[in-house]
Amino acid sequence: MMNDSACDVVIAGAGPYGLSTAAHLQNLGLDVRIIGKPMRFWDENMPLGMFLKSEPFASNLGAPHRGMGFTDRHPDWRVGEPIPLETFIEYGRWFASVVIPGTEDAEILNVERGGASGYVVTLSTGETIATRTVVVAVGVGPFAHIPDELAGLPSWLVSHSTAHRDFGLFAGQEVAVVGAGQSALETAVLLADAGAYPHVLARRREIDWNAVPERTRSLRTKLVGGPRSGLGAGYRTWVWAEHPGLVRYLPEGTRQRIVKETLPPAGAWWLRDRLDRRVRLSTGRFLGKAVEQDGGVAVTTTDRTGRRLVTEADHVIAATGFVPDIDRLTLLSSDLRRRVATRYGAPVLSRDFEASTPGLYFAGLAAAATFGPVMRFVHGADFAARRIAHHIIRSTPAMR
Repeated sequence: MMNDSACDVVIAGAGPYGLSTAAHLQNLGLDVRIIGKPMRFWDENMPLGMFLKSEPFASNLGAPHRGMGFTDRHPDWRVGEPIPLETFIEYGRWFASVVIPGTEDAEILNVERGGASGYVVTLSTGETIATRTVVVAVGVGPFAHIPDELAGLPSWLVSHSTAHRDFGLFAGQEVAVVGAGQSALETAVLLADAGAYPHVLARRREIDWNAVPERTRSLRTKLVGGPRSGLGAGYRTWVWAEHPGLVRYLPEGTRQRIVKETLPPAGAWWLRDRLDRRVRLSTGRFLGKAVEQDGGVAVTTTDRTGRRLVTEADHVIAATGFVPDIDRLTLLSSDLRRRVATRYGAPVLSRDFEASTPGLYFAGLAAAATFGPVMRFVHGADFAARRIAHHIIRSTPAMR
């Protein structure tokens, strides 16, 4: 098979993990093709008016040299000052323009094993690329999770929270929001701001809220509460955030528990005052069934006693997070997906983020089952990028 071009590495995705990995690889002198418009998912699938939950020091992309962090771009941004979505997108695109010459606004249609190099990548432009190495850094988008109770309904009645950029289209409508975390609560507030009538259906008995971060911490607070990290304060949390390589050596069941229990569903402290009487809350509710009714949706939930509640809405938004599942990565050929060893849908990765198929790497949420909860957040990008880049440079001779 003849290919149009060849390179050392193809990176799928130009979000925080893809950009960080590209920065480290190019610094090592490799020929890298990064496919995707910088920060596209953040720009097209995150709602207008959103703020990041992470602190400024935990919102840095990974670069091989100093001066490229969010806190370098915005040195006066303080702990406890929420970052608007648009500010973070601008930072990511600035990072790309300075550190990574030549990202490509295209899509990868197919990655398959083949050719002398090892992989053949087909782009939406029709170009095929021969490469020894592929890094999958597509972010959370492909893994958007809609509960089974809702999944059978059409998209005009049920959608994931990432399907909407502008909630203005729901003005005047009753919208049920399923979930209890930041995504659900902020979605409800933004819906209310847009003139909709949101109703949050949460399984948790109470809505939890993150504490207001302390800008200065006393020695006693540091000793008792533990060090501050990209995932919050606490000794164990510091390990998960700053040393994710250690998480990989824990038993599988322990890793699963850490990913599930670290930073459980909770609202950001700055959102609490905005969640006012415009938003109806029903807590302690378990999804039963959802059916189309009179052009809308009737959602049946039950409480812990079995009492039923039927909520009628024009639309249901599932703010129910993301579940890694390699079968959803349709950019990988079906044969390649079958070759990759998985556990509970997530790829089994080496200490260097390499899958069981040599030359194929996964960064971001797909790596959380191996390296822990920090891979769900921007803060994990630098660790992943460094590990991947240094392994590739050791094991993959450059094409010349």
